[in-house]
Amino acid sequence: MSASVRNGNVRLGNLPVEPNAFVGRKDELTRIDQLLGRERLVTLTGPGGVGKSRLAVRAAAASRGRFPGGVWLVELSALTDPALVAVAIAQALGLADEPARPALAAVAGHLGDRPVLLVLDTCEHLLPACGRLATALLARAPRLRVLATSRQPLAAGGEHVLAVEPLPVCASAAGGDAMDGDTVGGDTTDGDAAGGDAVALFAARAAAAAPSFALTAANRPQVTAVCERLDGIPLALELAAARLRDLPLDRLLAGLDARFELLTAAGPARPARHQALRTAVGWSHELCTPLERLLWARLSVFAGGWDLEAAEFVCHGGPLGAEHVLEHLAGLTEKSIVTQEPDGTGPGFRMLDTLREFGARWLAELGEADDVRRRHRDYYRWLVRRAEAEWLGPGQRAWSDHMSTEHPNLRLALDTCLRDPDPTLALELAGTLWFFWFAAGHAEEGRAYLERALARGSGTSTERTLATWAHRLITLTPDDLDAAEEVAAGYARLAAARGLPPAARILPLNGASLAARGESARSAVLHGLPGPGPAGGGGAAFFKLTSHAVQAYLLAGQGAPARAVRAAERLSAECDKHGELWMRAWGDYYLGLARLGLGDTESAAGCARAALAAKWRIRDRLGTAAAVDLLVCVEAARGRPERAARLLGAAAGLWRRVGLARFGDAEATVVQREQRRRLRGELGDARLGRLLAEGLALDTRQTVEFALAEVPEGLS
Repeated sequence: MSASVRNGNVRLGNLPVEPNAFVGRKDELTRIDQLLGRERLVTLTGPGGVGKSRLAVRAAAASRGRFPGGVWLVELSALTDPALVAVAIAQALGLADEPARPALAAVAGHLGDRPVLLVLDTCEHLLPACGRLATALLARAPRLRVLATSRQPLAAGGEHVLAVEPLPVCASAAGGDAMDGDTVGGDTTDGDAAGGDAVALFAARAAAAAPSFALTAANRPQVTAVCERLDGIPLALELAAARLRDLPLDRLLAGLDARFELLTAAGPARPARHQALRTAVGWSHELCTPLERLLWARLSVFAGGWDLEAAEFVCHGGPLGAEHVLEHLAGLTEKSIVTQEPDGTGPGFRMLDTLREFGARWLAELGEADDVRRRHRDYYRWLVRRAEAEWLGPGQRAWSDHMSTEHPNLRLALDTCLRDPDPTLALELAGTLWFFWFAAGHAEEGRAYLERALARGSGTSTERTLATWAHRLITLTPDDLDAAEEVAAGYARLAAARGLPPAARILPLNGASLAARGESARSAVLHGLPGPGPAGGGGAAFFKLTSHAVQAYLLAGQGAPARAVRAAERLSAECDKHGELWMRAWGDYYLGLARLGLGDTESAAGCARAALAAKWRIRDRLGTAAAVDLLVCVEAARGRPERAARLLGAAAGLWRRVGLARFGDAEATVVQREQRRRLRGELGDARLGRLLAEGLALDTRQTVEFALAEVPEGLS
């Protein structure tokens, strides 16, 4: 239904009456309004079903006052002949057919110098014609503005492109919690009360489809899960909400595994391409070239995102050469199938889960799913081997960031290995990831994968030796002394399996175990300066540095802070030779511990902050928590009990989030126990409790920022 706006006898537009409440999109509407004030051609791009048409109509209606010559919608989705685009515009403007005069000339003559907004909706299948026509009309009608919608840009001169994203599932506002009985409605619905615009849209459409439905605190987790599964795509949310007429919410959520079969809704008010989710995505598929479709299908094997190198390795083959992957990836990005985004190490790419699932179905129909998954697995096996080899070096921070970005793909590769009949694949990949599990704060996940891999059989292969050693390493805790010695023995077996010389197979963890048992003298004899360490992967170079770290730790714990300073400085010097950051931060930690033992609190504070900054930078959660613990001791020694108490509460939260079972208790560390006792005596129970709660309320980033802040003397 259209509503013609009139000024006397002159029609001023043909925008349709909106069928229901418009939800969210406040920022996009503001941005479009700003663009229409200064740009002459604005194109809204985005994947099918993301809400480009509805947004354009809403924005056009809000701009009527700026265009006294009229706001006109030209719907092009049903048009198949590019030569008829000008005719469709003329018809939308209500111009009589003039056989002797071309439609373009008639439209340009009608527009003249009048301030008019044309909305060209659904241009993607007629791109060249729409681009040429928009350019020609803008040249002939100086006060014309054009707002277009398309799954890819028109590529016309002066075009300004605004990408329309799916609706956010979570609210950006702090007060995003919904109350029991909260419902949404009205002309423009704000998503904040319901959690986010996606949730608000689903709730509004669900209430219209099933009047008994209301968004409540009880059902909000399921509604949020539906919105997340559907990527916040408005079309998918509206189709899903309509199914609540005949399905309960839990059945709807479970049925989204078959979303393309479930989400259909025919009706005259909905364009044919939007009557089913499969049709909407299929429309995009038809606009792609054959090689773009093939690449789309193969890209569906990635979890999360990918970079160009990964795409070239995994997706090449047959008619699609590796050297042509970038060209066709750019085509998919232009058509809004793929989104390009920075990932911290270079250009990254991502695909909405709904589009990924469509590609996965196409890949299965092509019969390529197993082959492409194997290439995905093998690429990440190669990447992890490269990362392990370069971990102890100047690229450590970059590798830490890259591995964190690739975490979903690492999980997928591990799962693929675990399904393979050859058990060595999972043992190798899970074991080679020791540095990621141990140094990047993923010990619990690593333990689970390693145990699954080790449970698949017995044997003495190099891969099994590596996995066994890695499992012992990441499950090691300060009070598990026997396990510490098992790590040393396991490392010797690993070094032997990798062909390292006998002198390179000694891992001096026994000294740490003896010291913890109270045999300090024997420990000091056994734990001398390390000799030349082993070379090669599997943690060899890592443990050359570890021996220095253990010595610094032992000396600090045995009340020899001056010797501990020298040991920590040796560790730092060795790390600097490698350009290594992770162990270097432990050197700063041990140096801070030793300086604190010498009574040099200012130097200790600087060392602790340096350790914290580095641990935070490379995502080492355990190291971050340990550094904050050290700062608790430093601030207490500096006579700042209130700041120490807040940090103590914040540190307790960090240990809780580390994910290691032994550190789940807020008082699991010596620092936590001893400082609580000391601060309770200085501050009293009530005041200490309040300050601990303030610290505990901080999230990890807030904790790090608070701990790193320089505080002048006299302030707590």
